[in-house]
Amino acid sequence: MSSATDNSAYNNKDNDASLDVNTRSTNAQLPSRSFHVEQLEDRDRYMTLSIGPQHPGSGHMRIIVVVDGDIIVSADPDVGYVHRGEEKMSESRTFVQNVPHIERPVIHDSSNILYSYCLAVEELIGLQTPERAKYLRAILAEIDRIQYTLYWLAILGIFIGHSTMFMWATADRELFVELADMASGNRITHSYIIPGGVRNDLPDVFADKAFKFIDYFERKRLPEYHKIFYDNPLFRQRSEGVGVLSRSDAISLGVTGSVLRASGIDYDVRKREPYDIYSDIEFEVPISKAGDSFARSILPIYDIQQSINIIRQCLAKMPPSGQIRAKLQPNPRGPPGEAYRRVESGRGALGHYIVSDGTPKPYRHKMSVPSVRNLTAMPHLLKGARLADLPVIYWSLNIWPVEIER
Repeated sequence: MSSATDNSAYNNKDNDASLDVNTRSTNAQLPSRSFHVEQLEDRDRYMTLSIGPQHPGSGHMRIIVVVDGDIIVSADPDVGYVHRGEEKMSESRTFVQNVPHIERPVIHDSSNILYSYCLAVEELIGLQTPERAKYLRAILAEIDRIQYTLYWLAILGIFIGHSTMFMWATADRELFVELADMASGNRITHSYIIPGGVRNDLPDVFADKAFKFIDYFERKRLPEYHKIFYDNPLFRQRSEGVGVLSRSDAISLGVTGSVLRASGIDYDVRKREPYDIYSDIEFEVPISKAGDSFARSILPIYDIQQSINIIRQCLAKMPPSGQIRAKLQPNPRGPPGEAYRRVESGRGALGHYIVSDGTPKPYRHKMSVPSVRNLTAMPHLLKGARLADLPVIYWSLNIWPVEIER
């Protein structure tokens, strides 16, 4: 069984390639307030606000905020508005039947949440994935990482009142939605990755169109994103030095993904625990030492560049032909046992823990999703911050609220 995340591993230095993103930061932080409203004598001076749930404002959750003027005294994320019961539901379905609904908690990054599930099932059943299928999996996983990040960036534009950013990212995302549709036949949730491989092969025109789309996006659109958004002095004023998460706090809180790397910690599951073909792919891990909302907001854009690099390598190195999935018996099963496998999703480390009792259905199934781990940083960073800073701090934490309700 693969081991779960060990925070001590974040401090280990290795030879992984990493991209140190230079971000300007004042490293300023408003003083933290460590008291609770219940302990205050003069309670009348404080106001309790309910932010959300609304879409696309706070997302599918509510944040209960206590303020002293415009200073946040405490913030309590209130989740539970889109409960799906995915874990329990999967225990009444076979390993293969679980494929479509496992994607639902995070439909914009559906391939990655399904990827780790299939890796765990394959370990339990003893399936060997064909070589071509491994490349096909990585291609769609990186496509979904890009389209998820663009959706996340569009919502960030809404949060800070930058309507152009919302429209640009939403429109550009269609390039990658179209590629995913060509590969899988579905625009959003693809059910493409299955235990033992993938559902179908790529059409002949896929590679040409993929190179055309990613070349256009990398050479024309990404530079324009920096000009209109990340070099925008208003956005930098609202995000630099705001919501600073120190390296030590990032480790102790257990955050993951771009939130962890924005605090100077070089950690990516694709590097630390390579799965399928990632050990044969060369890419860098973008990091920053600023730890503020600006660093957490810009790192996903550098992640897109690395995903484009990975897609190019996969298309070039992939065997030109071959099997795309292992042959499965009806209702496949393996011996009793347990497995935990994880991948690097668009939000960070995402894993599935499955216990098998030897039947075609999981005896127990648990998901370890990055949004739950990044949520722990929200009350920590919002305490002592100004109310106007809440949107950029919150969304820079790369949380997908629906994923929490699994």
